[in-house]
Amino acid sequence: MELDAFLQHLNSGKTVENGSEPHLFMHRASQEALRLTAEINGSYHTPEELRGLFSQLTGQPVDESFSLFPPFYTDCGKNIHIGKQVFINMGCKFQDQGGIFIGDGTLIGHNVVLATLNHAMQPERRSDMLPAPIHIGKRVWIGSNATVLPGVTIGDGAVVAAGAVVTKNVPANTVVGGVPAKAIRHIYEEERI
Repeated sequence: MELDAFLQHLNSGKTVENGSEPHLFMHRASQEALRLTAEINGSYHTPEELRGLFSQLTGQPVDESFSLFPPFYTDCGKNIHIGKQVFINMGCKFQDQGGIFIGDGTLIGHNVVLATLNHAMQPERRSDMLPAPIHIGKRVWIGSNATVLPGVTIGDGAVVAAGAVVTKNVPANTVVGGVPAKAIRHIYEEERI
């Protein structure tokens, strides 16, 4: 299996069955991600060097406005899609097999977890994985220690409070918090200036 076929399988939302060709490819591909994240996290790099390493990790160039404060962790990397002026703070963990799409101007706080895989509920199939993408809109702020679960879309201008666990879609210009995250308030036009 090649990377394109692997990503096509994941992005179709098909189950990744334990021991299947996509599952075995996932394990092989994770080794490159582990090598590159070890390099990112192992010593100081200039912002330009970090952008180069992150581009290798994702397999596509990131904009010169992208900023990353290591350490950063992922076990895939090839299904991360980053807009312009995105900032990822220290300690973030991206499980991106299902696809992570981050819009322009988004800020991601310390220790945020973005998880795009679930396991099957049936005990005899528990090792099977179910991919679902995370879509994060433009100018979103995700607070420290938040977790976003598979299949969630966060609308433009939304804020996810620190420590929240986001299990459902977040409307644009809405602040959510708690476990599970619930709407706290709407961000009004005069606050968006």
